[in-house]
Amino acid sequence: MSKAADLIRKIKNTTCSVVVVAAGSSTRMGEDKLFMDLEGLPVLARTLRALDGCEFVDEIVLVSREDRIEQAAKLCRDYGIRKVEKVIIGGKTRGESSLAGLSAIRKDAKIVLIHDGARPLVTEDVVRDAMHVAAMYKCAAPAVPVTDTIKETEGDKVVRTPDRSRLVAVQTPQAFVPEIVKAALTAAVKAGTEYSDDCAAVEAMGVPVHLSRGSRENIKITGPVDIPIAAAILRSRK
Repeated sequence: MSKAADLIRKIKNTTCSVVVVAAGSSTRMGEDKLFMDLEGLPVLARTLRALDGCEFVDEIVLVSREDRIEQAAKLCRDYGIRKVEKVIIGGKTRGESSLAGLSAIRKDAKIVLIHDGARPLVTEDVVRDAMHVAAMYKCAAPAVPVTDTIKETEGDKVVRTPDRSRLVAVQTPQAFVPEIVKAALTAAVKAGTEYSDDCAAVEAMGVPVHLSRGSRENIKITGPVDIPIAAAILRSRK
């Protein structure tokens, strides 16, 4: 652990829980992407092992689909994921699944990270930086600058070209003081509002989200092309 991380942990008495959301339907992939092979291991196993190896992560709560919960629990046992303390059933939406995971973390958790199970290439640096920023500012999200030109459209017509210098691509794990994100997601679920990420629910409450350092290698497995890309990144790391 770095000296900065050790200092923050001592000062803040930081206990860090991680909620891994793995309850999606994988409709764009055509099969359950979380159990697809990625260089000899299932995608979800690589995600969990990356988080399990982070020294300052105290526990992991895994949120799974009901029809996959036994398989998910077995995966944790088979691949020696020590810090997964609970495997629970998610909800119908991303917000419901995140909220279910938040309800199951330790009561003494000072920081909670919510991570997408389909991001298996997350590194300790990305996790640590998100945790540090949340410890200082209460809410954080890893991000990388956008390099493509982005167009806002209506149908097939371009209506606006945002200033690229002001745009970032946000990743997970997103980090929060637990009480804030619980309140935000509870309000969103009650209102029937769906957000594309957990930070958006917090932003809707008027709470500022600060950015931490992301990584271009921290890709999300979404479609078939992402598996060979992720495999190439893993081979380059070796």
